[in-house]
Amino acid sequence: MAKYIILDTETTGAGENDRIIQLGYMVLGGKEPEVYNEFCSSEVPISFGAMEVHHITPDMIENKLPCTQTQAYKTLLELNTRENYMIIHNAPFDIGMLEKEGFSLNMKLIDTLRCAKHIFADEEAHRLQYFRYKLGLYKEEEVEAKKLGIEVKAHDAIGDVLTLKLFLSELKKAVLERFVGENPVEKMVQLTKEPIFIKTFRFGKYKGKDLVDVAHEDASYLRWMLKSMDTLDADLKYSIEKVLAP
Repeated sequence: MAKYIILDTETTGAGENDRIIQLGYMVLGGKEPEVYNEFCSSEVPISFGAMEVHHITPDMIENKLPCTQTQAYKTLLELNTRENYMIIHNAPFDIGMLEKEGFSLNMKLIDTLRCAKHIFADEEAHRLQYFRYKLGLYKEEEVEAKKLGIEVKAHDAIGDVLTLKLFLSELKKAVLERFVGENPVEKMVQLTKEPIFIKTFRFGKYKGKDLVDVAHEDASYLRWMLKSMDTLDADLKYSIEKVLAP
């Protein structure tokens, strides 16, 4: 039977050399949810910017095991099979951090951030904490947390995992409504891989304007972006190419 691993990490920072200092995840698909949550040591100092977000200080990880030696990491390796599903909000970040610890994903991937951008395209934001309040998930958290022995804190790995579990239920309902008759889990796997059409410019001289309108008014600018901007976001590139297509 397939298992569903809802995962989040906290790290020393968001740079190339930063590492995991908290690994938290929940395993669904068995009789009862299984919760794994461990702090881990790192030779990389925790940046003050990271501390500001997750409130993990050096003394909290002092004498802890490195990530790869924790039971949470070892169990994650055992779960890393093709029949299982990894569920993360903004998966590239966490997957990238896990790869630094020698982890190579074999599970099917659901990135709830990308799915949310497909399904809730008109929302002003797609952050997990935004949906926590927009969908009223915070009203359900305490009951769920008590069942699982979890303390709910924003930007804490296991706290965010619990919020993501609740968000996943709402996302699944929305997918079922949009794609009637399709398997919602497999559809989310598919949506994770599909490019996202960006309707509105979020930066530059056309910030706030619809991409379609810019294509009509200044197509040469969009062509310049495609030709000259090497770091152009893949979804924006897809969207520009789509509105410029004959």
